[in-house]
Amino acid sequence: MRGRLRTLLIVAVTLGLLALFLRQANLADVSREIGRARWSGLLAALVLTGLTYVLRACRWQVLLAPIGRVHFGPAFRATIIGFAVNSLLPARAGEVLRPYLLARREGLRASSAFATIILERLLDLIAVLLLFGVFVLLYDAASFGRDPSLMRAVQAGGLAAGVSSVVGLAVLFVLAGHPERLGTLAGEARRVLPARAADFVVHLTTRFAEGLAIMRRPALLGGAALLSLPLWLSIAGTHWLVARAFHIAMPFTGSFLLVALLTVGVAVPTPGAVGGFHYAFRLGTTVFFGASNERAVGAALLAHAIAFVPVAIVGLVLMLQDGLSLARVRGLSDGAGLASEPTAAPPASGGAGGRVA
Repeated sequence: MRGRLRTLLIVAVTLGLLALFLRQANLADVSREIGRARWSGLLAALVLTGLTYVLRACRWQVLLAPIGRVHFGPAFRATIIGFAVNSLLPARAGEVLRPYLLARREGLRASSAFATIILERLLDLIAVLLLFGVFVLLYDAASFGRDPSLMRAVQAGGLAAGVSSVVGLAVLFVLAGHPERLGTLAGEARRVLPARAADFVVHLTTRFAEGLAIMRRPALLGGAALLSLPLWLSIAGTHWLVARAFHIAMPFTGSFLLVALLTVGVAVPTPGAVGGFHYAFRLGTTVFFGASNERAVGAALLAHAIAFVPVAIVGLVLMLQDGLSLARVRGLSDGAGLASEPTAAPPASGGAGGRVA
């Protein structure tokens, strides 16, 4: 029953956001705007999107270095599958699947690898906020025209997110430097949980703390942070190319604001960020850069397709090679993967054991 209610809620949120996105849009005009788009720019955006996954895999290798040597091929493959699952299932289920798949191939502990996903998200947030700060410094605030209060709201949201990310990094730094504190906190579970469940919590927490080892390696952490900048510049460049393909007058630094808005939009746990992504893209391009509603809607539709459809298709092919179904993936995302703590790769069948590089 709980699963059905969650599904109904997700469907309701998705449909509500789509209705808000398409409100007052003339679909015939939207179609014409798509037809007028420069397809060379859209193709360039597609190529740049592929680069982002290469950079993600490289950065993940750096974050994982303190807990084990990871080859690029398995890291890239797990990244593609994880983001494909994010495109098909709600609540970013791929973020749990990714470390499980990599641990299975590279002999790591899944819970330790999962800790690096949390670090990734914090580095992502810091990079997005840094780009947003550059935008605020370089862009003429007077040109925000119609509703200056919206710019103030965006700035306030960016400040709040920045404080939260710094606090989050500080907490992880303390836990990484003093893993015994995390173990002590986990040990308190013995007071309220059955012995077997408490042992599992302590075990999982200990392995998670191992994944924070990079916090004690400033050089590696700095390298991962530096890789975050070209990663997010390529993401910003993708959206800028789409906007320019639709003849939207947006400077490259304007894409930094758009990325910040999209970060909020994709946080809504709908499959493939449907609705949230679209509404955030339309909001940014109409309110801040003067695009017409139909032009913004058309650009949002193709920007979303470029960001989510190719990785979903490639990821599904790789999942089939690995003998994975969406039903099994859903079970793994509920925690089974972390609980099983795989330490060796399974026997390959067909192309299941193939590496990308």
